[in-house]
Amino acid sequence: MVQNKFTELLQSEDEHIRKLHQIVLESLKEEELIASKIYGKEERLSVAARMSDKVAEFGGSWGFIVFFLVMIFIWILLNVYFLKQKQFDPYPFILLNLILSCVAALQAPIIMMSQNRKEIKDRMRSENDYLINLKAEIEIRNLHQKIDLLIVEQMKNLFEMQKVQMDVLIEIRTKQNKK
Repeated sequence: MVQNKFTELLQSEDEHIRKLHQIVLESLKEEELIASKIYGKEERLSVAARMSDKVAEFGGSWGFIVFFLVMIFIWILLNVYFLKQKQFDPYPFILLNLILSCVAALQAPIIMMSQNRKEIKDRMRSENDYLINLKAEIEIRNLHQKIDLLIVEQMKNLFEMQKVQMDVLIEIRTKQNKK
């Protein structure tokens, strides 16, 4: 049972890598940049997604911490010192605890939504980096093969030139010996 799941997982991973390799091969055939395909796509976010990004951005900032500390301090001052007779949330500040719990309960899933979306972007970015690196490796290998071929051709030409030079030298020597 566990072995079957492990085998399925490996097969799906192999299939995913085969698809990535196919994309690289197609882009090599088309001689176009993978990066142009990658960065040409613009993501359109829904209103809720944009809001969750803003909430996550504000909720993870010093501004949020300072704002909440100031609000809590004002709440306590109002209830303890200024509204001694008509306290709307007397000590132990049960209403304040309820509000803080609600904020935490709502803020956590919103931040997680934003992080999940960023994780998907990071995964796509890493796959794109893999594709670009793979294509670069293939191109470097092709360049090495071309350079090796050029070196072999140059060596052939040099040997042929050397042979011609040796023939000329032999011819000159034989002419000198005849004189």
